[in-house]
Amino acid sequence: MVNATKGLFISCDIPMAQFIINLNASLPASQKFIIYVLDNTHLFVQTHVAEMIRSAMADFRDQNSYEKPT
Repeated sequence: MVNATKGLFISCDIPMAQFIINLNASLPASQKFIIYVLDNTHLFVQTHVAEMIRSAMADFRDQNSYEKPT
């Protein structure tokens, strides 16, 4: 019998993959979304978390960007 899981394939650089893995680790067990870590730059996650990951990445970028004072 074949077991299939619908998911989202994410390809990114190593720091962003680590950010997503740490985001997953910070959630309770019932809300974890990573299905499988394929390698350092590829993740397979549940489809319903795509927008949550995008917004967390945008927040992270906004917190860690420098704007020159005018």
